[in-house]
Amino acid sequence: MKNPRGFGSDNHSGAHPLILEALASVNEGHAPSYGTDEISVEAHGLFKQKFGAQTQVQFVFNGTAANVMCLRLACDSFHSVLCADISHLNVDECAAPEILGHCKLIPLKTLNGKITIEEARKALVRKGDQHYAQPRMLSITQPTELGTVYTYEEMRNLISWAKSEGLLVHIDGARFANATLLLGKTFKELSTDLGVDLISFGGTKNGLVFGEAVVILNPDLKRRAPYIRKQLGQLPSKSRFVAAQFLAYLKNDLWKEIAAHSMKMAQHLRILVEDIPQVKVTQPTDSNAVFAIIPQDWVKNLKDQYFFYVWDELTFECRWMTSWDTQLEDIQGFAKALSQTQAEVNP
Repeated sequence: MKNPRGFGSDNHSGAHPLILEALASVNEGHAPSYGTDEISVEAHGLFKQKFGAQTQVQFVFNGTAANVMCLRLACDSFHSVLCADISHLNVDECAAPEILGHCKLIPLKTLNGKITIEEARKALVRKGDQHYAQPRMLSITQPTELGTVYTYEEMRNLISWAKSEGLLVHIDGARFANATLLLGKTFKELSTDLGVDLISFGGTKNGLVFGEAVVILNPDLKRRAPYIRKQLGQLPSKSRFVAAQFLAYLKNDLWKEIAAHSMKMAQHLRILVEDIPQVKVTQPTDSNAVFAIIPQDWVKNLKDQYFFYVWDELTFECRWMTSWDTQLEDIQGFAKALSQTQAEVNP
């Protein structure tokens, strides 16, 4: 049975054909385990080329594990992490960051999904107070959960402020490639050169079958990493199958092709739906997401044709995600379904 392409999430898509080819290419013979094979070593070297010579990468199975591991590397149990109130860390990790990350989350009010220095500064009022979990790290989601992208200047200013306050900086980068391409920067320019310490670097939302990468840019955090990963149950025995996917993704600029296509499709989607009566687009479309409020009684009919998520059940703001395999015909079909629903409900 063929599953139709919808707009639920970019991790609903299948694997990119070149990623599948990479998996098949390492599915022959035997190779050493736990990251000591040639493919894993080559992938580690490629991450160093992309992010800088000091980089260490630890492959894990999923995004929650990547985020939790970053927190564990940086924090003691009396520490706190400043993050966006709508961040995956705060909303969608089932408290794993606090239970397994061994720290307290301090959610900050955001503007278009972005943390501001003004809000972050408020969380430091009780710095040094033994009764208060001590701020240790600032976590930035780039692009944000609302599909917006911090500009280079916004990132530079926010990270510079964090460093001036003695905070480490983590990027939740499930779609970090999209932001990098949009801003016309290299991975290194948008992370290492700005003083970022840790990145949860996305794979599954970008055409991989499975696997994420914990990218460690701060040399002081490297020593603990192999042991923390093992304790979290995230050490892949057949590491070459994760590494091969990232090799294919990062080599020959496949990551740029995937990011460019998904973001282009989101722009097409926005253009086709924003003028439909009773469709109110609510956020800038910087990455590969379109957010829009539609009437509640439209939702069921539309979801039956093209699956998507209702982002806010109170306002019926919906999130429509595009991915590497989204086709123009999918967008045109969805826009047509929106128009037809509008006409049927409001003849």
